[in-house]
Parts: sequence; C-alpha cells; structure tokens
Amino acid sequence: MNILFVCTGNTCRSCMAEVIFNKISDIEEATAYSAGISVVPGSKTSYNAASLIKNNFNLDISNRVAKQLVPNDLEKNDLVLTMTKYMEELLKNAFPEHSDKIYNLNSLVDMESDISDPFGGNIQMYQNTFHSLKKSIELLINKLKEDSGN
Repeated sequence: MNILFVCTGNTCRSCMAEVIFNKISDIEEATAYSAGISVVPGSKTSYNAASLIKNNFNLDISNRVAKQLVPNDLEKNDLVLTMTKYMEELLKNAFPEHSDKIYNLNSLVDMESDISDPFGGNIQMYQNTFHSLKKSIELLINKLKEDSGN
C-alpha cells in the first residue's frame, strides 16, 4: 500500500508525516510518500522540521527537496491524506476520479481538528505539529490494521 501525505509546501507537515509513518509503521508493504499542492521550486525541508526528525528518528532530511503534487501521484498511491479539510475538498474537486482515496488525515481517524501549519513558527509550534501528526498516524496505523483484519 502506498500512502501519500499532502500539505501546502511539502516542507513541514507532509514530509514529517512521511517520515513518522515510515519509521513507526509495522504494516508490511506500506510505504508513505509526501508532496505539496503549492511548492516553491527548490525549497528544502524547514530547519525546525528537519531538527525534530533528526532528534526523534536520527534521520537527516535537511537536504530533502520539496515535491510538487502531480496527477500521477494520485494514480500511483492507494491513499491520499491531506492535512486539512480544505485540502481534501480541493483535491477531490481537482481530481474527482480519485475522490474515493482522498481523505483528510484527522477526519479519517476521527479527530476533529486540522493539522496546523507551523511554517514560519517557533520550535514549539513545530513540536506541537509533530506530536499531533504522530498521534494521528498511530491512529491511522491501527485503523489500517483493523480494516485489513490484522
């Protein structure tokens, strides 16, 4: 199963979600990727996001370049998870043929709020977003296991 996490610029939330999922998931054959809906070409992972990933998973993503969402990304992924309800609606309207696999991450795991965008914020804002993502992804992993009968 291929899972695509989508945020705005692919420098904070979705790239952290990609790493969190890939590091904590014990679902065989499940791999996460990430992309942004409005990427600045050549932009790299934000310093605070890269620091949190380094501190929590001992993985250096500081030189990772943001990836722009393209139509083929929706073709090749089984599940497309957005950080906000607005992004979910935006993608479903832009790609109605893939609407059955596009969800807001928190809505899918029965959480009420969106994943807040820490871009430009201090380390505390990034930590809050990291912990929100980790909790939501833990719930996602449990849901995927339940849905598959594992």
